[in-house]
Amino acid sequence: MRFGSGQPAPAVFHQIALNIYDRHLLREWLKILGLVVGAMLGLLFAQVLYDDFRTLNDLGARGVDFWVYFFVTLPSFLAIVLPIALLISLLFVLGKLHRANELVVLKAAGISILRITAPVWFIGILACGLTWYLNSTVVPWSVETSRSLRDSLAFRHQSKTLPEDRIGVVFSVAFDNRASGRMWFFNRYSQFTRKAYGVSVSELDEHRREQRRIVAAEAWYDPKDQGWIFSQGQELILDPSSGEMLEPRPFFKRFVPNYNEDPRLMLLIDRKAVDLSAFELRRLINFFAADENPKGLPYAVRYFGLLADTFGPLIVIALAVPFAVSGVRVNPAVGVSKSIGLFFLYYILMNLATTFATKQVIDPMLAAWLPNLGMGAIALGLFTRLR
Repeated sequence: MRFGSGQPAPAVFHQIALNIYDRHLLREWLKILGLVVGAMLGLLFAQVLYDDFRTLNDLGARGVDFWVYFFVTLPSFLAIVLPIALLISLLFVLGKLHRANELVVLKAAGISILRITAPVWFIGILACGLTWYLNSTVVPWSVETSRSLRDSLAFRHQSKTLPEDRIGVVFSVAFDNRASGRMWFFNRYSQFTRKAYGVSVSELDEHRREQRRIVAAEAWYDPKDQGWIFSQGQELILDPSSGEMLEPRPFFKRFVPNYNEDPRLMLLIDRKAVDLSAFELRRLINFFAADENPKGLPYAVRYFGLLADTFGPLIVIALAVPFAVSGVRVNPAVGVSKSIGLFFLYYILMNLATTFATKQVIDPMLAAWLPNLGMGAIALGLFTRLR
């Protein structure tokens, strides 16, 4: 018997059955995925509440301040939660379908495993796009905004007992701008007044010998004119060969237009890469790359790692499918437990790659992709064993 299109009836029924199965799979999977994402975000919310509640409360945060802080902080965890939630939910749902012999029946009918899991791969591609958007836009906004909120609360709290120049102070700020031949040092920098106090700037020649120094009681950056203003100081002219001072030039106030160092970049130096947004990582990478400084390698690994994470959902799916559809499942939770081992292995690869990159054994971009390549190789090996 044939339908009007000339297609055999069994083929039509075959396609209808697959469409029904696709909707069934998506319904079961997305339901569990939503529950896992919600549960993990709830746990992260509790962690943020535990870690930061007392600190915010001591800073005098009000009810609105707490909710705004938690609202802007949680999105920074979404890119971490998504691949874990994908893996756990897929292992659980596909393992459950396999235990109920639904996958066995489809494979016995001659349907390939790629076609059986086609809806999963489609959602995985969408998840890659979502991960890229999170890492490139949402997470940087979340990291920087939450830090700004903490700082503003700290400034408000300190303003009750401290003078302006002591609010939001960072002590002993050093910044070596090798590309421009300038070395900076601040006794302290106030993030509230955006001024540096106890300032010393040394200009170096091509042999890194000091030939000019500006010392001042205060200094601040003028973003409009892109230069630094120094107050109550003096300019010292030095002999590079002997280091002796040749001519002191006192001044009350001086604007130096060719000093274009951004104090925000100065304060990022020596911060942990994991605490910085993608935008801040990019700034540090560009700065350290100017003189091939190896201090920029951990930041480069972290930055390229965020880009490599874009393909994380597809790798997670490639790992989950062979685990779930092969062998006999006693309980779907068995597959979930295996996810712990997979992420532990991923963590080991990530730390090894970072170590090799910081020791300049491998390129930072290769180090960022190495964990994904390792997981991808495991997934490929598992797929080749599927029958």
